[in-house]
Amino acid sequence: MHDHFNAEIVTKTIENKQDAVDYLTWTFLYRRMTQNPNYYNLQGVSHRHLSDHLSELVEQTLSDLEQSKCISIEDEMDVAPLNLGMIAAYYYINYTTIELFSMSLNAKTKVRGLIEIISNAAEYESIPIRHREDNLLRQLAQKVPHKLTNPKFNDPHVKTNLLLQAHLSRMQLSAELQSDTEEILSKAIRLIQACVDVLSSNGWLSPALAAMELAQMVTQAMWSKDSYLKQLPHFTSEHIKRCTDKGVESVFDIMEMEDEDRTELLQLSDNQVADVARFCNRYPNIELSYEVAEKESLRSGGAVVVLVQLEREEEVTGPVIAPLFPQKREEGWWVVIGDAKSNSLISIKRLTLQQKAKVST
Repeated sequence: MHDHFNAEIVTKTIENKQDAVDYLTWTFLYRRMTQNPNYYNLQGVSHRHLSDHLSELVEQTLSDLEQSKCISIEDEMDVAPLNLGMIAAYYYINYTTIELFSMSLNAKTKVRGLIEIISNAAEYESIPIRHREDNLLRQLAQKVPHKLTNPKFNDPHVKTNLLLQAHLSRMQLSAELQSDTEEILSKAIRLIQACVDVLSSNGWLSPALAAMELAQMVTQAMWSKDSYLKQLPHFTSEHIKRCTDKGVESVFDIMEMEDEDRTELLQLSDNQVADVARFCNRYPNIELSYEVAEKESLRSGGAVVVLVQLEREEEVTGPVIAPLFPQKREEGWWVVIGDAKSNSLISIKRLTLQQKAKVST
């Protein structure tokens, strides 16, 4: 109910406590209360009993949302959305999750901390722990790069953390664990994007960039320290080693090679080469330019408008090629202005890019 109320407050369907009570009278909950009063601890089904129960329900729910800093309550009656509530509603995440993000994220958060914070989201409370699965998770905990401190292997949040790391490490998992991983990944991107919004609202540059990087890592199932070539289809560690030995370290290096040299280096079948070519043709190559608007009228301490233009060289666009991610993913871009020395994020815009895009920030 908390999340429904929060969403309706954000859209201004609910603007005060009376609106919230009226909203509930249009729900199946209201109909069920009259049919099964004992289940809802009602003393009776008269109008007075129902009204008192609904008022108490509204008071408690709105109080919880206020404590989570999702909404504000003015004059003990009117309600208004706050930034955290708007982020939670936009990404359709639990109000306790956005509260967790707000309390846990800070100016020094890195990828390891982000994985831990996201794994503790309320969205993952229902991840199942099967009989004797704790032994499998204990073995997995020994293999992942970021070791957990005193983990409880019957905790769904610990399991989520381990499976996220296993996904980034491309570990082979049982069918059941792979199914759990897909469920985790289906929610991970919007949770990461919510983290970006919370971090940028606080003006923290470094952790916001780390969260953006984590979104890419989760999509391509790799760590940021891994070779960029790992994104390419059919590329094994052997292929990557051969390429790096020849000084070929990026997707652009592969694209710039002569056909004969590339064929000799990769030693792939014609169909596999076609897959690599398809990936390379879709790999984004973005030209970015910017200018400060009305430079002549700038004043110290005043607002500055920066006009940013992005243009991609390749013409082929479409869903991201990410075979290890369980859902179709469209490209998303962030335009960020910040000061690395002071770790301050000054402005941020999120956009989609087909061929060309202009944004002012």
